[in-house]
Amino acid sequence: MSGRDDDAGAPGTADTTPQDTTPQDRPAHDEATASAGPDPRPETGWRRLVLLLRPRWTRSELLTGVLCLLLGFALAVQVGQSTGDQLSGLRQDELVRLLDEVTQRADQLDAQVSDLEGIRDDLRSEGGRDQAARDLARQRAEQEGILSGRLPAQGPGVTIRVVDGERPLEAQVLFNLLEELRNAGAEAIEVNGVRLVTTSYFVDSGGGVVLDGAAVASPYEWTVIGDPRTIDRALEIPGGALPRIREEGGEVTTTTLDRVTVDAVRIPGKPDHAEPADDR
Repeated sequence: MSGRDDDAGAPGTADTTPQDTTPQDRPAHDEATASAGPDPRPETGWRRLVLLLRPRWTRSELLTGVLCLLLGFALAVQVGQSTGDQLSGLRQDELVRLLDEVTQRADQLDAQVSDLEGIRDDLRSEGGRDQAARDLARQRAEQEGILSGRLPAQGPGVTIRVVDGERPLEAQVLFNLLEELRNAGAEAIEVNGVRLVTTSYFVDSGGGVVLDGAAVASPYEWTVIGDPRTIDRALEIPGGALPRIREEGGEVTTTTLDRVTVDAVRIPGKPDHAEPADDR
């Protein structure tokens, strides 16, 4: 073995680079690591977890995210348009009428809240508790008597005269009118001397109409107690009961009055199956 070989193998020599490795054969990672120096942070479990959870965006993931954003935006726009189309299809006078009905209903609810708060304060007071309880019982009895049809009633309202056309009106048309009156806040209704209650019904029978078991015929004279403006406007909404009657060839005349009287009464029958629930 030559003297050159002995010097390379002797201990304490400074040359530690392998002779068979060239710069072209070294990986780029080794060059970056050598230039950056040793990593001062220790390789802990938390650091490895952070490195694993670090987002690595690819082209397909970015494209999927953009498509999801576009889909959400399109759904939000569609929902907004479908909600607004219900009102955008109405005319200006119909929107004004709808706004008036909502405002009047809100005023009625505010008045009811005030009345209930006054009753609550009276019941809480020591001196007026007994009198307030008697007044409340009497008021409830009157209200239930009017709503159930046991008592006659008077107040502001409307009268409606419905006349058949060439073809008699069907019972369903008259029942739709009854339902719209209830939705408009009617509190007492009478048709041709028959008091309408929660169990009232119209049925077709032999070319005529039967109301609660009694035959009624044209003209149908309706007497309704409730807010006149609200009832009049609600019945004239396009597609409602009165426009439907006119489409069927019938004639309708509505008169708003400051005071009308519902004279007909109804004695409630005894229920066959229902009974008061036990207090628990």
